[in-house]
Amino acid sequence: MTKVLVSDPIDQAGIDILAQVAQVDQRVGLSEDDLKAMIGDYDALMIRSGTQVTADVIKAGARLRIIGRAGVGVDNVDVPTATQQGVLVVNSPEGNTIAAAEQALALMLSLSRHVPQAHASTMAGGWDRKKYVGNELYKKVLGVVGLGKIGSHVARVCNAMGMEVIAYDPFISADRAQQMQVRLSSLENLFEQADYITLHLPRTPDTENLVNAELLGKMKSTARLVNCARGGIIDESALADALTAGVIGGAALDVYAQEPLATDSPLRSVQERLILTPHLGASTTEAQENVAVDVAEQIRDVLLGLPARSAVNIPGLSAEIMERLKPHLQLAETLGLLVSQLSGGQLQELEVRLQGEFAQHPSQPLVIAALKGVLSSALGDRINYVNASLEAKGRGIRVLEVKDETSKDFAGGSLQLTTRGDQGGHSVTGAVFANGDLRITTIDEFPVNVSPSRHMLLTRHRDMPGIIGQLGSVLGEHNVNIASMQVGRRIVRGDAVMVLSIDDPIPPSLLVTIHAINGIKEAHPVTL
Repeated sequence: MTKVLVSDPIDQAGIDILAQVAQVDQRVGLSEDDLKAMIGDYDALMIRSGTQVTADVIKAGARLRIIGRAGVGVDNVDVPTATQQGVLVVNSPEGNTIAAAEQALALMLSLSRHVPQAHASTMAGGWDRKKYVGNELYKKVLGVVGLGKIGSHVARVCNAMGMEVIAYDPFISADRAQQMQVRLSSLENLFEQADYITLHLPRTPDTENLVNAELLGKMKSTARLVNCARGGIIDESALADALTAGVIGGAALDVYAQEPLATDSPLRSVQERLILTPHLGASTTEAQENVAVDVAEQIRDVLLGLPARSAVNIPGLSAEIMERLKPHLQLAETLGLLVSQLSGGQLQELEVRLQGEFAQHPSQPLVIAALKGVLSSALGDRINYVNASLEAKGRGIRVLEVKDETSKDFAGGSLQLTTRGDQGGHSVTGAVFANGDLRITTIDEFPVNVSPSRHMLLTRHRDMPGIIGQLGSVLGEHNVNIASMQVGRRIVRGDAVMVLSIDDPIPPSLLVTIHAINGIKEAHPVTL
């Protein structure tokens, strides 16, 4: 008999759906050893955030066909191992969209009208009407940082309330923004112009402490900041200082770098102009039911032999094909992540060119892997192999697929990604060598032969004596160790590219120094 194990508390509506097609066993609070011992008897596992589905648990699931996470994130599931084992992983990317958007709106309104403070004062016997004079949102400027599903909903509602909405999202096209009645802006200008700022970004290496003391200092003294996205995007110490010193008008947070919020957090010492809630963004009755129903329906469909609508790993591929394409998918994602960091700005078009033997492989997963890489630097874990195409379409990014079977540049063929956007275009090419070794073979048509590494520095410079030594000296002075270096050029004393694999990321202050070196035209730190 088909069996489903539910190892976290799930809304009853989800349990009822699963019971239509399987025996449902609810066992909450299992240890990893307990889960490993019993998972072999089940065809499906449904979880929330409490259960840790490790590689060992997945490998112990001999019958396991699908893991369903009733929520957005899947950081508690070893997705690569699940994919290798042929286990589908699904989530509910839209189940709590309205709940999270409405929490941001609730905090914005609470800041404007001093709702928590006025309530506490009244309950304590006060009647301080003059003290709690507020502000209207009507005709104020709202800055939305991140126009995904949640940010877009906030923008729509606030437009209807009569606010002027500006937004920062490098992956939204101008046409798409115009359709949403949103004016695109740089991040710095947004922080300077907005009366209210709401964050809707994932936490990634690029967004960690994005809102720091410098950015807070650009805000109006009356402006308010709201974060219902992810903790760690705001430097909490800098925010506490800004509120205490009156640099900004107020802030409301639902998420924190460390949760639960530490007792010694500097935020707890702020006396005024701050509202804190305990990560309630998805905590509505409707959202909990929505995510349970969404994931339960997907588990039911998969058990009946139907496709899932929100798979996190690659759908429709057998384990055999997955294993065969693994290095090619890794190359596509790596090149996408690389070219997105070279391009910057608003991306309008991605061309995926499959050359030689690459053109003979199934193209759809390679295109999706490339899109996942391109969007990952901005959207982090929100991007997966299923939603990458939808996210690109929603941001107005055109995707062109070109097959050139006649190309003979490498024995196994090659893959070329070309981006076009408001800051021009960039192109990178790569190949899979023997034993699955990945190589970057061209950057903007300059020939190189580079193995991708975690941290890299790419420059475009004049081919002139001494420039390599100058860059090496600057990095050495700042204790940045170079693991490898390669230069590619097309003509002597013309333009060239330099690719350095380094042990640590380049700090922003050092990047300014690098740009100042005579002959350096571009410098791009890259994290893969």
